[in-house]
Amino acid sequence: MDDNKDLIQVDIFGLSLSTTVSGGGYAIILKEIGGERRLPIIIGQFEAQAIALELEGIKPPRPLTHDLLKNIIEALGYSVESIVVYDLKDSTFYAKIKFDIPTVEDMDARPSDAIAIALKFGAPIYVSTNIMEEIGFIPEYEDKDDEQKEDLGNLNVGNQKQESKDNEPETTEKKLKQLRIDLDAAVSMEDYEKAAFLRDEIKKLEISNLN
Repeated sequence: MDDNKDLIQVDIFGLSLSTTVSGGGYAIILKEIGGERRLPIIIGQFEAQAIALELEGIKPPRPLTHDLLKNIIEALGYSVESIVVYDLKDSTFYAKIKFDIPTVEDMDARPSDAIAIALKFGAPIYVSTNIMEEIGFIPEYEDKDDEQKEDLGNLNVGNQKQESKDNEPETTEKKLKQLRIDLDAAVSMEDYEKAAFLRDEIKKLEISNLN
């Protein structure tokens, strides 16, 4: 686990709703830096909310659990150097938190908690090469994207597609503005379930606006 050649650094590509978990759940998508492979990890709603708020740069009125953990770690004079998703057994991922002091042993953690802590400290996230090779995937559209970029611009059916695109930005911007206002209000009211939902809606609109 400590050998960097057996590790791949990843970024958080996004959060999405998952239908594979009974009662609903979320998947955090990790994307390798310098590559296209993605790794989905199912996480709980609370952890998804904490990660979403951190990614959006939203500071809740009072510290959440991961904020408290960060404060405790720093109060003890430590910092987090990195986190590693190092194993996968029976569909369960295992992670460890690595501290900046060699004398402190790596700490076992759920990947969701480890990732949330990494975000709090601005620490890099690594995944075992074996895990990425086993279940990492490249979205199909990535392979075709570069080849089709030029052609897509010439495939308008009449003027309908162009007119649609001309009208979309203003409407989308209005929706995004209102959603962000609602998101701020939800965070102020500490309604983090609603905040997570609004954050997902914002992300969907932002992605559709790029297409």
